[in-house]
Amino acid sequence: MSNSKIYLQKARKKRLEQGHPWVYATEIDRLEGEAKPGDLVDVVNHQGRYLATGYWNPKSQITVRVVSYEPIAEMDADFFRSRLRQCQEHRRRFVPDSDCRLVYGEADFLPGLVVDRFNNVLVLQLLTLGMDVRRDALIEALIDVFKPQGIYERSDVGVRVLEGLEERTGTLYGECPPIIEIEENGLKLEVDIVEGQKTGYFFDQRENRAAIAPLMTGWGGRSGIRLVDRDAAESGRIEAADNTLNKSAVSADLVPVNANGKIVTFPYWDGASVLECFAHTGSFTLHACKYGAKKVTCLDVSEHAIETAKRNVERNGFSERVEFVVADAFEYLRTQVKGIDDKKQRGLGGIDTSKKLDAAAGRTWDVVILDPPAFAKTKSAVPGACRGYKDINLQGLKLVNEGGYLVTASCSYHMRPELFLETIQEAAMDAGKLLRLVEWRAAGKDHPQLLGVNEGHYLKFAIFEVRSK
Repeated sequence: MSNSKIYLQKARKKRLEQGHPWVYATEIDRLEGEAKPGDLVDVVNHQGRYLATGYWNPKSQITVRVVSYEPIAEMDADFFRSRLRQCQEHRRRFVPDSDCRLVYGEADFLPGLVVDRFNNVLVLQLLTLGMDVRRDALIEALIDVFKPQGIYERSDVGVRVLEGLEERTGTLYGECPPIIEIEENGLKLEVDIVEGQKTGYFFDQRENRAAIAPLMTGWGGRSGIRLVDRDAAESGRIEAADNTLNKSAVSADLVPVNANGKIVTFPYWDGASVLECFAHTGSFTLHACKYGAKKVTCLDVSEHAIETAKRNVERNGFSERVEFVVADAFEYLRTQVKGIDDKKQRGLGGIDTSKKLDAAAGRTWDVVILDPPAFAKTKSAVPGACRGYKDINLQGLKLVNEGGYLVTASCSYHMRPELFLETIQEAAMDAGKLLRLVEWRAAGKDHPQLLGVNEGHYLKFAIFEVRSK
């Protein structure tokens, strides 16, 4: 039996022909034949020429989501097995870690489906009616292709309401422990698949977290530390062996000494001081320590998140180098900036010196990392989001030591890349800073992007060198 047909309007934009997998209600002229919500339909242009096949939901503004550009009769277990093997092949080629996003919706030609693998447990989100009605065939295929220990559902997302679906969570297959240890870039992390955000962890920043490695060393010289001949250092006759500190390990013949000529025994003497805001469970903090940071301040407003971050830091052996702060990032950044301003004013005189300065304020760091949640979840929220992004980047820039680095990100789809860069530039201008862009990235390779589908281009990630004007 052939599929019913959706005829598109003649005057519509040719988005479908350009590779966009969504058909909006406003683009549809008529349905020819009978179809139940969730059924497959063939999409044709106003002349009846076949364009694609997708599943149909008249309750949703995105009325058809394309699953094939060749006619297919059903999305059965064989269909899912074929698609899932393609997903598996892509990850094997591009992602070194087995813990990763296995299925990324439209970009993997499985719209409405997200699957993450944590150790040997799959966590999935069924976001659309078309996927939800096929859950049995999908689970059968997931078990066949990936052979997991368990499958857990985290379909507790608001978009399901737009599809006429209730939110759902729970074990769908096998054994699913709530806390699972995973590995990313050689680091051990715990993931809470039951109470954690989204599916429990954000894999999309994997390569971006690794990109901070060059920022973490090369700072010892600022503290007056230099490399000298070991014999000379031990005898007190110090002559610089190499005034340029580099990332290579200190050889047996050279040792670091401070400005007083004392041998420095702290192994991370060349490391950066780092502030990570919106740390969640501390993923950037872990990478900073792995790559040689001297001291990291790990900050999040959630005490639960910070407790998880503490455990992650401890399981990787980094506890001595990390301090944890439970605070609102906006308030914390402003407090530090105010502390700097107060110290400057006191230095200039003319203010009441009997008042004690806030000892916890006025700090600066070599590297400041800002990875906030999405500020703009709708188009109408963009102006407010711009103010939010400008504020945190403005305050963050003021706390970066001269010649240090700002690492900043936005996961708001509606915050377009050019607008994000403009907002940071405005913040830099107000802060009196000059920025050099040294890294510009998007989501990782387990989050591929379909060209022409801007909705998939949500993550912006940048590293700037910060200098004063």
